[in-house]
Amino acid sequence: MRAQAVDIKTSAGKALSCAIFRSGGRKLLSRGHILSEEDVRLLESEGLAEVWVTELEAGEVGEDEAVMEVAGRSGCGSVEVRLAAGGRANLLANEDCCVLVDDGLLRKINAAPAVVVATAPNFSHAKLGQRIATVKSIPFAVPRRELEAVLSALREGGPVVQARPIRTPSVGVLYTDPISGERAKQLFESVMRQRLERFGVRTIYSLAVNEEEAPIVRGLEHLLRSRPSVVLVASTTAPAGPEDTVGSALTRLGCVLERFLAPVEPGNLLLLAYKGETPILSAPGCFRSARLNVVDLLLPPLLARYHVTGWDVATLGHGGLLG
Repeated sequence: MRAQAVDIKTSAGKALSCAIFRSGGRKLLSRGHILSEEDVRLLESEGLAEVWVTELEAGEVGEDEAVMEVAGRSGCGSVEVRLAAGGRANLLANEDCCVLVDDGLLRKINAAPAVVVATAPNFSHAKLGQRIATVKSIPFAVPRRELEAVLSALREGGPVVQARPIRTPSVGVLYTDPISGERAKQLFESVMRQRLERFGVRTIYSLAVNEEEAPIVRGLEHLLRSRPSVVLVASTTAPAGPEDTVGSALTRLGCVLERFLAPVEPGNLLLLAYKGETPILSAPGCFRSARLNVVDLLLPPLLARYHVTGWDVATLGHGGLLG
């Protein structure tokens, strides 16, 4: 890439190598701006006879072309790519979704010297129109060999970001308490609705039972018939392990226990299980308050019907809330 001064009359279509300011200090045009015929007339009216522009050399790709190529391969699912000013391309959610990030591939891409990608956090919830990633290049031009290295990594590793859609989410809630399930419902229902509405959940099936193995099994069987995206067990008690009442009920129901204990605070006594493809999440105490906890971390992928594994839960320690 080289910078050179050219006659203002021949500058249309070229990129400015430096910003242009009025005599009073107000910026007229930014560095990297592609000059239009209207820009040329404006600059002539300001008394400029020539401007400094940049031109690509052999083996270089313009910043806009480079970021659009990378952005086009960086995302998949419910996402669209839009070019932005200054050698940027944004990835926007085109419907409510959960953002899934390949952290290893992201680190590999960002080790490259010419193009970087910033993303929303893994498992985060994104609404229609929200920016979930941005691709930025070095100014003006990217060496073709460096761009190809990034594109090759994306071809081999797949997208960095997946926008997994959340469509017509529904949740089953089982309120449990050793004395009276209705007590748990009275304590938790208002906060539960606030939490679920944040994620666009309008369909909620709920039951309240005493925290005993047989009533929990019957309650879960009833909720599972509605085929919800996820079932939440809102218990007033904190289990000592997966062998306690809720865990033993899940085992009796024929569930696969995926994970007990999460590296997160609040919400470390989480229990995640699956009955077929339906996740069942128990997080004692996390429904008393609307403040962020492990349920907020895991609801987006579960509502998007992504199969959260025990390993996924194990990775939550980095950024594990602590609020």
